[in-house]
Amino acid sequence: MSYSSTSVSEQLRHYAKCYETARFLVGDPSWFMHQVSGVANQEAMAFVAASLSYGSRKQFLPKIQVIMDAAGGQVDAWLRSGRFLQMFRADDASSFYRLYTHAAMHAFLSTYARLLAECGTLGAYVKAHACDGYGAVEAITSYFRQYGSGGVIPKDATSACKRICMFLRWMVRSDSPVDLGLWADFIDRRTLLMPLDTHVLQEAQRLGLVSSRTASMTACKKLTACLAEIFPSDPLAGDFALFGYGVDAP
Repeated sequence: MSYSSTSVSEQLRHYAKCYETARFLVGDPSWFMHQVSGVANQEAMAFVAASLSYGSRKQFLPKIQVIMDAAGGQVDAWLRSGRFLQMFRADDASSFYRLYTHAAMHAFLSTYARLLAECGTLGAYVKAHACDGYGAVEAITSYFRQYGSGGVIPKDATSACKRICMFLRWMVRSDSPVDLGLWADFIDRRTLLMPLDTHVLQEAQRLGLVSSRTASMTACKKLTACLAEIFPSDPLAGDFALFGYGVDAP
């Protein structure tokens, strides 16, 4: 089956329309950015939530909740003030979530706090260093590689960078009941890259969209290009489409 197949295109457009609704937020990490008020808090909550979103939702969603509760919903101020240091110490090697120790979270959040102090917001930093989706991925990985990510942020943009691409979808796509569109004025949604992991890759293979077997940035770009033929003005509508296909397809 080819991605150019009319039946596949129609099927994916149908799933995108059906699944990009407010109901999608239930049980999804994007829910958290809708629970805080103010652009700065939404951006900060979204970045932290996306960065922790790997593995089982039953395991990582409670960890995101812990951080939102610790910040009292004021995630931006919690980071800028250094109050996160009360929870995450540099010498604490115990696990916070899977491979992320408290020390790793300390490194990640300390670097994020540094970026906020230097640039104002993550959005301001990306706007100054990137003009498209891939450039934004490179800019984010570059900063955290330079100052320390604790292993939370990928070291470069050669991997699929699924969680960063998901975060960018949240920030850039507007007029959505799910995505916030806070960065829509400086990143074109047509340049966004598909959040790609092994599960999404398998669904894309079933549909004949890609033949790649590894969730790399190369595979990510190939899948995004395929989806751009189906959703020319908004390739990442395909993210909802593939999610729906994964839920409903036999």
